[in-house]
Amino acid sequence: MPSRKPTPGKRFGSDGYGLTVTGLDPRQAALLQAWLPGAEHVADLSWGIVGTTVLRMRHEGRDVVVKAGDAADRHIARELRAHREWLGPWHGSAPELLHGDADAKLLVTGYLPGELVEGRPEETDPGTYRQAGRLLARLHEQAGTVDHGYERRMRERSLGHLDSSHRIEPELTARLRAAVASWPDEPATLVPTHGDWQPRNWLVHDGVVAVIDLGRADLRPAHTDLCRLEVQQFRGRPDLDAAFVDGYGRDPRTQPGWRRELLREAIATAVWAFRVGDEAFERQGHRMITDALGG
Repeated sequence: MPSRKPTPGKRFGSDGYGLTVTGLDPRQAALLQAWLPGAEHVADLSWGIVGTTVLRMRHEGRDVVVKAGDAADRHIARELRAHREWLGPWHGSAPELLHGDADAKLLVTGYLPGELVEGRPEETDPGTYRQAGRLLARLHEQAGTVDHGYERRMRERSLGHLDSSHRIEPELTARLRAAVASWPDEPATLVPTHGDWQPRNWLVHDGVVAVIDLGRADLRPAHTDLCRLEVQQFRGRPDLDAAFVDGYGRDPRTQPGWRRELLREAIATAVWAFRVGDEAFERQGHRMITDALGG
């Protein structure tokens, strides 16, 4: 039977309603009903591209965000780890974790007020990037760890992407393979990273920037969090780049692995976007490959 469309104000779980409209499996629905009895559905915030259901709900007068992963999901566990281990420096600037179960792939956070920066005037305001730089520095300044296997793992991952289905031209694929195979196995310093640091994951409220969506958080080199800005918002906008570095306090892109990271990101973007059918993002991935190879 097809799911019914969510209705704002409908109470979760009444007449089995929560099971049919939210995309939750029975275990997730039971946990959510135990955590948030009588909660009301406000809005569906899901992207519809990946298998993550994102709901805005209201419980006992407070708005919350519910995230539930499908069987293939790996993002919920990452987000829970970030909340539990790394977000102390972002207190008040990131959602508060209220409930979480990694095995059930379910979490609930407080709802942060504000609007997404992407598509708003703030996306082209240097002041936004200065704030974002300060926030990112606070995350990265936590204790790092030296990993001697990071470069090897990343090389294997990129080769795996190239072995999968994609629309990168064969001659270019061969060139990419040769470039990836030449990467050295040097040690890398890893710090807590957001993993998708860009305006679509920044909120602005009364001029103050906050952060959402930790589904790609992990230990990585600090410069990895600048890859998406580099190929999007910083293109043709040196003022935004300079404001971000000013807020951050230094430029993490001076590390020797930076150029490799750009090429890794380019390959992953082109392959993933093809897999999920996002043609615009796939075109961006192909442009990123060209740029990373120097034309």
